[in-house]
Amino acid sequence: MSAKKSFVLRIDEVTYAALEKWAADEFRSVNGQLEWMIHQALKDAGRMGKEKKPKPPEEDKKD
Repeated sequence: MSAKKSFVLRIDEVTYAALEKWAADEFRSVNGQLEWMIHQALKDAGRMGKEKKPKPPEEDKKD
């Protein structure tokens, strides 16, 4: 597993409370929830260097 970087994140109390609730609903810590959310967003945007979305199978071309 790769090393993890730490950094300070400042967010308002309402946002933190929503994150805390979401994390608890999924049995994660707030930190774990944020990591999951960031990973999902990067994956969905195609920005996870080594992990690429598989291409859909090509349809048979009928001429």
